Amino acid sequence: MDTKRLISALALSLVVLFGWSYLFPPDVPPTPPVAAQPDAALESAAKPAATPAQAASAAVLAQGRPVLVNTPLYTARFNTQGGVLESFVLKGFHEAVDKTSPNIDIIGEAARDKAALGLVILPEGSEVHTWNAAGWTFDGADAALAGDEKKTLVFTGEAAGLKIERRLTVSANSYLVTEETTVTNPGAAPVSGRVAFTIATGGLSPKGEDKYNPTRIAYGSTKNGFNEVLDHDDLRETGVAPAEPVNWAAVESNYFLFAAMPKAEGSLANGKLKGDVFNLAVSSAVTFEPGQSKTVGCSYYMGPADRAMLATMPNKLEQAVDFGWFHLIAEPLLYMLNWFYQYVHNYGVAIILLTVLIKLIFWPLSQKSYKSMEQMKRIQPMIQKLREKHADDKERMNQEIMSLYKTYKVNPAGGCLPMIVQIPVFFGLYKALLGSIELRHAPFITHLPFTDIVWLADLSAMDPFYITPLIMGATMFIQQKMTPTGGDPLQAKIMLLMPVVFTFLFLSFPAGLVVYWLVNNVLSIAQQWWMMRSAKA
Repeated sequence: MDTKRLISALALSLVVLFGWSYLFPPDVPPTPPVAAQPDAALESAAKPAATPAQAASAAVLAQGRPVLVNTPLYTARFNTQGGVLESFVLKGFHEAVDKTSPNIDIIGEAARDKAALGLVILPEGSEVHTWNAAGWTFDGADAALAGDEKKTLVFTGEAAGLKIERRLTVSANSYLVTEETTVTNPGAAPVSGRVAFTIATGGLSPKGEDKYNPTRIAYGSTKNGFNEVLDHDDLRETGVAPAEPVNWAAVESNYFLFAAMPKAEGSLANGKLKGDVFNLAVSSAVTFEPGQSKTVGCSYYMGPADRAMLATMPNKLEQAVDFGWFHLIAEPLLYMLNWFYQYVHNYGVAIILLTVLIKLIFWPLSQKSYKSMEQMKRIQPMIQKLREKHADDKERMNQEIMSLYKTYKVNPAGGCLPMIVQIPVFFGLYKALLGSIELRHAPFITHLPFTDIVWLADLSAMDPFYITPLIMGATMFIQQKMTPTGGDPLQAKIMLLMPVVFTFLFLSFPAGLVVYWLVNNVLSIAQQWWMMRSAKA
């Protein structure tokens, strides 16, 4: 196999692997549901009730009054009927680049009356949605918090024959809501079953579902770490119910998440999608003895998928931001990207500087690559003669060509090494740019020069006018023309088609990734031109 054949194979592999995964995101099969009866009850708790029950629940919630919590980070609206959450609006994040667009509401209009943060008690053989019970009280008022202030909201009620006191603590400087609920059994018999803390959201993708940024259910298994289910058909039909205990469970997109972190060890999770609402519950087994009280708890995170923030959350919630196979590459790239941003205050410029750094790291490999290609160019006439001479004997032809390589000390794969190394860097940066909250709505060149037309105002979105991918394709074509051609005309034609294929793929890529590849091509052309000039000197 000569250099051109190997390069063709690698390039086509990149197109197949990356193009297929980008255009047709893989379905992740859900974990089989747990068969035990308590978990079957939990599965029911995680689903929206039937339409008549939904209407009844909405009517009950309408009887409660709102409790507003205003902080520098968010505005939350609770309902005195069971302490459920009706909205959680993030002040620092908008639905669109336009600053006049609505702010992100983690709950969303679709889940407004679906009792997010609702408490479900599952005695053996039954299920009680506590917010539907009459008689809930709240002693307090709206709260406005600043600095490091905290506020505990106390909701008191009775359901399933149990007295319930829910204490929800909110903070001015954190998206974390902490719950401690004390349940008292005033009866003469023990009550055994499960207590479930629930999530309901339809607000993580306010502009509609995007196949490149799907809302999904994820969880952190105590045994296997991060897992997720992306396929909405699977989430609607079978849901997700991991058999192993979880540290946390969440509904998340690339940029935001709504997570529940149970305090009890051995807690289980169960989630389902119905309509446009994602429902999730985490539960633990519990027995309430007669005349005794027991406190159960859960923490909730409702905010951006900020890695630094998540690292301070309980239950290993930092696992919720996962870059897959390329996590080890994406993390340091993001670190360096943010380091550059501290000085230039523009993520587009930071991407360019990061590209230059990556190019400098790969410079020695690129030098060897270009030297190898030049050596291959010199012996191409001899290779062509061997092909013509042994056209009817492929085995002899390959032996002669390999002997020629040894004689002239040419490594036929030497020109491919930089490409092999840069493929995982490319994937790692792609994952980083697509899943980094820093790049969401981050501008580079906000308007087309000398106009008021919005251009690269969001590096996490595609170039609306396809300017950067078309220029990238042109630079790739120049690069191919500068590269020494192999002896096979068909291979040369295939290589010249690669810029067309890559341009097509890059049309819908995040602009930040296209900027990286474009700048990388320009630097490669400059390096290759310098090498060619040095060789002639």
